[in-house]
This record gives sequence, structure tokens and C-alpha cells, in this order.
Amino acid sequence: MKGTLVAGALVAVAALVVTGVVLGNRTDDVATIDGHPVTHDELIFHMRRLAPTIQNGTRTALADRALDEIWHDKTTLILAKEQGLTDSVDYADFVAELDTENDSRATAVAAGQPVYGLTHFSPEEYYTHQLTDITTSLKERLSAKAGDPLWVTDTEVRQAFDADKESWSANATTYTYTTLVAPAAAPDLRQRVTAAGRLADVQVPGAQLTTGTFAGGGPNTMNAHTQDLLAVLGNLAPGQISAPVTSAGQITYYQLDGKTVDENAAFADYSHRIRQSLIDKKFSQYLQRRIDHSDIEVDTAAVDAINAEDVQT
Repeated sequence: MKGTLVAGALVAVAALVVTGVVLGNRTDDVATIDGHPVTHDELIFHMRRLAPTIQNGTRTALADRALDEIWHDKTTLILAKEQGLTDSVDYADFVAELDTENDSRATAVAAGQPVYGLTHFSPEEYYTHQLTDITTSLKERLSAKAGDPLWVTDTEVRQAFDADKESWSANATTYTYTTLVAPAAAPDLRQRVTAAGRLADVQVPGAQLTTGTFAGGGPNTMNAHTQDLLAVLGNLAPGQISAPVTSAGQITYYQLDGKTVDENAAFADYSHRIRQSLIDKKFSQYLQRRIDHSDIEVDTAAVDAINAEDVQT
């Protein structure tokens, strides 16, 4: 990567060695990334955002962390500009856009018009909102067709499903099971269950033995009871008995008698989610390659001039 050696100082920033330029008067730019400026206010903004996440960190460590995040995020914005998804990657334009957005929302509120989402964005909220939208649009743009850098084939989706079939198949699994519900005061219940080996063979006064079938479903289709039932059955092998589940005045044991998986249904349910996870992974790798091949130059004097009072909100 490129850098300028000044006064024999070589400074590590974001785990890579970059050098600073000592100027007679402090410039507003503290760094450049592929020729795009990183301003003093931009660095302060990111240092303030990250300060709560760094416990007992030094100002230098905070600045390094902030520069690392700026490098990542600005590379994302540069990609988005190349794809025609944003007009600018400059911090000043972000601030202007934030003001415009908040003014627009305030005007709508005053006029009694509906406003979706927040009525007023803080800089941190708007930054996260904007970056999330841009990243989502980038993933869609770069994965739209064969040959695109994030394109995921049907074969890749199927391979990912087959590699972790158990995790993807819960909602398409049908369980048959036996339940034993006994009074909490039943004598030697645990020993009787262990000795019998099968719930059907447990002899306990006042106990109730039932059988059932449960078809796994999406989390939005299950109530609390069925979610708890799936949590128990999903961790059992056929023939295995669960640990005792205690509730008011009674103890329940579950035995998984068998389970069947509709792989076609499971693949249909999860193929979109698998495809998106593969796109996300490819995007992270693609962005990291861009970062690795990008140039950063840091004015270390300007960064060192930032003090604790600058970062305080």
C-alpha cells in the first residue's frame, strides 16, 4: 500500500502500516482512501460511535479502530458509487443528506402527514440506516445474474443444504413421541423410568401415558407449547427419553419414537435463506479483497492532534 514517510515515523493503523504527512497547519483531511478524503469531523464521528464499545481503550486505539471502520465502510460506498447506487462517498454530503431527510420528516409531521419509521434521525441512526440500505442494494445488484461477482448457483444452494441438512430440516420433520405425565410426588419416578428403558413399561400410580405426532413448522406458526415441545424432541434420538420436565405438581418425560424428514419440503422452505446466506458470505469476501487492494494514506499529525475533549459528545 502507499504511504509517505515523515520524520522517520511509521505508524500502524488498522493493523496495517501507514505513514503520516506533517503539515505546517492542520488540514481538514486526516486520511485518504483510494483518493477519497477522510475528514477530521468524519473521524471524530466514528470515534464517538465506537467509544462505548472500547472499554479502557486509549485515544490512539480508538482512532485506529475508527479508521479501520471508515476504511471498510468507505470501500462499501465506493463500490456503491461505481454501481450507480449513490452519488457521493463524502462525509459532508452525508451530513447534508441527514439534514435534508430530517427537515423533510419534520415538515411531514407538521402537516399531519404519515411518516414511516423515525420522525428524526440522529447522525448515528441515519448512518446505520443509510449503510444498511446501500449494502442491501449492492448485494442485490452484484448477485442479479450469472457472471456477477456474488452470483449463487442452484448447485451451490443445494450443496450448502446437503452439508448441514439437519439444521435446515427442522420445519419439515415429523416426530412421533410418547409422553409420561406423573405426579411430582410419585415415589422413585426417576429410577423407575431409567430401569424401564421405555415409557410404556413404566409403572407409576397416577401416571398418564399418551402418544402423539408433531409436525415441525416455522417459528411464526408455533405457540409457546409447541416451541417447547420441538426444543425437547429436536434434541432426542429415536428411542431416547428426555430429562424430566417439572411443572406445577407434575413431572413429564418425553420419548422420541421416530422422526421422518421431507427433504423436498425442507429445501423449498429454506433455499431462499440459504441463497441469501451464501450471497452475504460472498459479499464479505468480495469487499475484503477490495479493502486489501485499496490504498490508504494517513496524516498521523492530524490524527494525533485529536484529544479526549474532541471525542466527548
